[in-house]
Amino acid sequence: MITILTATYNRYNTLPRLLKSLLEQSSKEFEWVLIDDGSSDGTQDFVEKLKEENLGFNLTSIRQNNAGKHAAINSGIAAAKKNWIFIVDSDDALVPDAVETIIASITKATDSTVGLCYRKAYFSGELLGNDLKTAEQSLVSTPTEAGKLFAGDLAYIFRTDVMSKFPFPIFKGEKFVPELYIWNKIGDAGDIVFFTRKIIYLCDYLEDGYSRNFSRHLRANPKGFFIYYWSQFLREKTVFYKFKNLIRSVQCVLYMFLGRPR
Repeated sequence: MITILTATYNRYNTLPRLLKSLLEQSSKEFEWVLIDDGSSDGTQDFVEKLKEENLGFNLTSIRQNNAGKHAAINSGIAAAKKNWIFIVDSDDALVPDAVETIIASITKATDSTVGLCYRKAYFSGELLGNDLKTAEQSLVSTPTEAGKLFAGDLAYIFRTDVMSKFPFPIFKGEKFVPELYIWNKIGDAGDIVFFTRKIIYLCDYLEDGYSRNFSRHLRANPKGFFIYYWSQFLREKTVFYKFKNLIRSVQCVLYMFLGRPR
């Protein structure tokens, strides 16, 4: 029913933690598609050893030349055999009932539902973002509006057939496109149900991760960021957010002409 898709690059030290959380799932109704985006740290040896083990779930591993997480996700979607895709980063982990929780929600989903979304927490247990004081257990929204409401990273699960229609664009020489650019396109195709409290995903922000190195990634990937910020400029309804995304779009154009850092 579920494909857990992991794109990894030089995360040999954190992959065992993710694997442990998958082995501890209360439901094994999932496959794991692991895309190695050209790692050079022993990841491939780790994967080869996994192939020899009885994990209790199917493992599909693909190795490709380093092209960025978005390109690795494209490869993973093409390899997915299940009806829903759950992207889980290689430096993160799942709570033991994550898959069971998702399956229970899938069985209740309507034909118009294209995605489900749950909360993330730090490994310490602290919730990411706003702790909403609401009686509602779930709501239907868009990724853009949910980002403002929850003010923290969220764990998305999307229908495979819908996700396949919206691959990440690839720009020569660049290795990143913000995920929200695609999540919004998927949200345009149907309903995404957001669960306001349920935590299924544990994470940290590593020193070499995207979140802690935003400025450097912006300079290195101006085209990828430009299509995101320009789409947000067109999508936003208020002057404040339109202006904010317009400034970022102009910044990206300047980086295109000035050149990317070596």
